Amino acid sequence: MNIFLTGGAGFIGSQLSRRLLNLGFKVICIDNLNDYYDPEIKKANLAQLKGDAGFDFYHNDIRDKSALEYIFQNHTIDLVIHLAAQAGVRPSIEDPQLYYDVNITGTLNILETMKKHSCTRMIFGSSSSVYGNNKQVPFSEEHPVDNPISPYAATKKSGELLCHTYHHLYGFDIFCLRFFSVYGPGQRPEMAIAKFTKAIFEGQPIPMYGDGSSARDYTYVEDIIDGVLLSLKNLKGFDIFNLGESKTITLMNLIKLIEKVCERKAIIDKMPMQAGDVSLTYADISKSQALLAYQPKTSIEEGVRRYVNWYRQNHTIKFESLYHNSMNGK
Repeated sequence: MNIFLTGGAGFIGSQLSRRLLNLGFKVICIDNLNDYYDPEIKKANLAQLKGDAGFDFYHNDIRDKSALEYIFQNHTIDLVIHLAAQAGVRPSIEDPQLYYDVNITGTLNILETMKKHSCTRMIFGSSSSVYGNNKQVPFSEEHPVDNPISPYAATKKSGELLCHTYHHLYGFDIFCLRFFSVYGPGQRPEMAIAKFTKAIFEGQPIPMYGDGSSARDYTYVEDIIDGVLLSLKNLKGFDIFNLGESKTITLMNLIKLIEKVCERKAIIDKMPMQAGDVSLTYADISKSQALLAYQPKTSIEEGVRRYVNWYRQNHTIKFESLYHNSMNGK
């Protein structure tokens, strides 16, 4: 099977690529290697994949319709896994136009190209952000998601709606997967666990937004990839699934856990809550368990331990320079 994977050089995409290649799939990857964080990190991800005969890479943007057309003309695409997106809640408030262009127009471009080339199967990477500050917990796929609180969340909800439209009009088989706070070795440097770990080892302050009581449902990257592969196996019709750990940890307790694993004390810089941040994410995964046989295996304690061990092993001058530049917007 030939799989067109968008965003395949990123954190989740590159690790998914490796799993797909190991399973014998052909992976045609597109990524624009943007500078949301240091592109050298994505290039390092790609370097581990480019030697595989089953992997093709295109350095293009999903907003470029001609590039998409070229790829579909030169490959027989059986299925699309669409992970490419402009990520981040807080930056989306500063530049909503960019998020609209990439996450909505880019998704529409992919769906239109699929339609033209009679490719009707897609897995779409959505986000727990669509739930906003939902008062019903845990978050169920049956709950309304009509009140996003950031442009990023609004674009992800819009992507789901576009997917449903193409299912309705053209019979596409599409699963939309709502990822909950994915973390693990190689994760984006501005995300909490990576950022906190680096700060603790460097003796730098950790910015703690709010009083530390906000909570997240952190999901280990390998569990997410398992969920994607199960979706691929069961893809039929249109549906939406939560992929989370279905357990929460407060911000304060997360910092304490990282302190414990690092065997160092954190310096905490208390900050006000930021616009667009939700107070809680918590996945109801009963539907994913029942219909996909999804079962996350990695606790937050084990996942943080693995991340910190990976960080220690990769804490070279070059590696540190990449992550320092990314976290400081260089």
